[in-house]
Amino acid sequence: MSPSATMQAIVKAGPGADQVVLRDVPEPTAGAGFARVRVVATGICGTDIHVAHDEYAYEAPVVMGHEILGVVESVGDAADEAWIGARVACETYYSTCETCDWCRAGRRNLCPKRRSLGSFENGGFARFVVMPVINLHRLPDYLGELDGVLSEPLACVAQCLLDPPVVNSGDRVLVTGPGAMGQLAAQVAKAQGGDVVLAGLEKDADRLAIAASLGIGTTTSVPDPDSFDVVIECSGSAPGAATALRAARRGARYVQVGIFGREVTLPFDMVLYKELVVTSGFASTAVSWRRAMALIEQRLVTLGPLITRTVPIAEFSAAFDAAAAGEGIKTVVIPS
Repeated sequence: MSPSATMQAIVKAGPGADQVVLRDVPEPTAGAGFARVRVVATGICGTDIHVAHDEYAYEAPVVMGHEILGVVESVGDAADEAWIGARVACETYYSTCETCDWCRAGRRNLCPKRRSLGSFENGGFARFVVMPVINLHRLPDYLGELDGVLSEPLACVAQCLLDPPVVNSGDRVLVTGPGAMGQLAAQVAKAQGGDVVLAGLEKDADRLAIAASLGIGTTTSVPDPDSFDVVIECSGSAPGAATALRAARRGARYVQVGIFGREVTLPFDMVLYKELVVTSGFASTAVSWRRAMALIEQRLVTLGPLITRTVPIAEFSAAFDAAAAGEGIKTVVIPS
């Protein structure tokens, strides 16, 4: 590779949604302990939309994108050469301090100095991305060509639902929001033995139909109040959260998965009146990635049907707008 080689990338260049631009950036190289990954596809996440609109922390200029599927092209250390050619999904962390209370407790996702791909370090909306070798997860051969792009959001769902487990066999489970996170949460809750209903709006008919084809119960009606043992909020909207709070039984569990991106008003007294247990999970950890990979390897989740659109990198702007409008489930950008 020439030292002056460049590649097209989707860059958050500064404040404002109009500062998400396609520009040439230098191709990265891998130093010791790092791998250079040729990006096959990168999913558009709700967090990318929040970054675009300055609703999530970032450091500009930065190449966006963190739901990365790729093939390891090179490594910076001979000890890591076994990774070359591997098809991989990628953890989002680039670095953490490793010395704070949270890092030392194995909760690197909560490190105040954490720097993640796509927000503080260059991410996957480009032909190549460089990351620590410890970020890599080898994908099973049976998995579809693009399915692995959903590994990172699955790891985030696992962080919310599996460590510790929040769904017991026989629990009635409501998931609000039929986007990618809601679809994955519904599948994981079902794999844990839950009797799952995925709720959406009338405009979500196509998305709910995909969930139904995978054996998930669906509804566009307002759920009955006080009727679910576990409610999992994945819409990232105040109405969705309010619906979940109202649908929770006394003593139920409420799990926040979606990101609002702004302050919202909720009927939060229901937490007190019903003695709800409120939990969440931020990003992912090594443990949640291990759980996610086990779900994939044991074929307990179905990922392919959730990819509803692929776009070349030059068409990213329209794809971002469609994702922000809730069209489809998962749109992926193909950089080459």
